[in-house]
Amino acid sequence: MNALTRFDDVLPEMFRRFARPLAFDPDLPAEIRIDVSENEKEYRVSAEVPGARKDDLRVVIDGNFVSITADVKKDIEDQHAKNGRAIVRETIRGSISRGFTLAQEVDERTAVAKLEDGVLRLTLPKRTGATSKLLAIQ
Repeated sequence: MNALTRFDDVLPEMFRRFARPLAFDPDLPAEIRIDVSENEKEYRVSAEVPGARKDDLRVVIDGNFVSITADVKKDIEDQHAKNGRAIVRETIRGSISRGFTLAQEVDERTAVAKLEDGVLRLTLPKRTGATSKLLAIQ
């Protein structure tokens, strides 16, 4: 085999599908991407979770730490067979998560989460009285 021979040309056809790297489905997120903004009263978070349903999402607030988890589910069925029987059925299951820390604690009692067109929008009011204090070093 010379240096210009392609790897695919060497493998028999029946082994090619095992030698290919795993393909990533662009319809399923590999990570949760977020945008965070703030004003004096609250943080606003936009998290991209395409394909996720409301029941697939969990948001946990612990002080100033926010965690978003999404269960990823997708069923792909290929019916190229005679009589319409399923020959290939791929079921993708998994979980993705993202956690981040904010500068101030969040008032979890009044926080709001809404899912619109694959974007999770969080309104996270800042906890009153939870200000930081600069500690003098002695």
